[in-house]
Amino acid sequence: MLLLILIYLAFISLGLPDGVLGSVWPVMRLELGLPLASAGLLGAVGSIGTVASALLSYRLINRFGTAKVTLVSVLMTSLALFGYSISSTLPALMLCAIPLGLGAGSVDSALNNYVALHYEARHMNWLHSFWGLGATSGPMVMALVLSLNLSYRAGYRTLATLQMLLVFALLASIPLFERPKQHDETVHKSSKAKGIKHKALPFALLGFFLYCALEVSTGLWAVSYLVEVKGLAATQAALYGSFFFLGITGGRILSGFVSMQLSNTKLIYIGLALCLVALFLLCISPLSFAGYSLLVLGLGCAPIFPSMIHETPRRFSIEASQRIIGLQMASAYAGSTLTPPLFGLLGSGIGLQWMPLMQLCILLLLFLCMLLLDRLTKVHTL
Repeated sequence: MLLLILIYLAFISLGLPDGVLGSVWPVMRLELGLPLASAGLLGAVGSIGTVASALLSYRLINRFGTAKVTLVSVLMTSLALFGYSISSTLPALMLCAIPLGLGAGSVDSALNNYVALHYEARHMNWLHSFWGLGATSGPMVMALVLSLNLSYRAGYRTLATLQMLLVFALLASIPLFERPKQHDETVHKSSKAKGIKHKALPFALLGFFLYCALEVSTGLWAVSYLVEVKGLAATQAALYGSFFFLGITGGRILSGFVSMQLSNTKLIYIGLALCLVALFLLCISPLSFAGYSLLVLGLGCAPIFPSMIHETPRRFSIEASQRIIGLQMASAYAGSTLTPPLFGLLGSGIGLQWMPLMQLCILLLLFLCMLLLDRLTKVHTL
């Protein structure tokens, strides 16, 4: 139980930095004299580091173990956040963005695989709800610091300190992680590459890319859609925009309980169906209800990502799960990185009124990927 609590805390720490830069950038860029677009450069550098570490996670975890990789990754994140607090130039900030991205990708891949192998589906859903808690808490911590008339630098130092406290907790918990080590080593040695060339793998990777494309495009552009297409006031639309993330976080907590009765596959299809209903409501609903469709969309998205991860060892094999989950995380981050500018270009070219239709296309492709995965893979009993 103690180990599971530490894993949940590690996922809170994974989410902590995610929303901070965007929330503090208006203040931060003015103090540093940087252009608005510089935040995009920092995000791109961090994303590249995240994809790289996700791709390398299999080798790192196989050599050093989940505990040590998680420990070093959280330490890198803490040092990167402290680096943000003392940096005064864009090159220095970009340098700090590298370990921030590298640490995030390794933690994500390592802990997702560990939970997929050693815990039930409900814990995977709750794990990702704790990420949402961290992503919500990071900007709140920064806002609290700024409200006390302190610099954003103090906010970054506060977050770095919280991460460092987790480093000490993880250091003390290494023996807990290593208890099932013999089992992990046995399955890795028994088949170094078994399942990695599976014919279903491209669809698994595409599924993660498409899911993140759907989630990130909604998080970034939904509020603009409500303002420009539905005609809502910006303040009201911003409130409705938060409903999407509330739906994801609350939906994952709920999915943890539902998963005790339903399989991962059923949860995925229920989530896809809710997303379809939500996009339909977003298009046709009146102004007073348009924002609530985002809550339904968040509830639909909630079980999809955790269920797809938890199903990986069962779809392919225990032996190949760490390597495949690393590839899936890299594909997911690629979708998160490439989709926002693509939707921006499409929105500028054909108008945001077509956003639900573009998301519907993504949703249908994701549905086809899931169908093909079900046909091409067999469920392995762990």
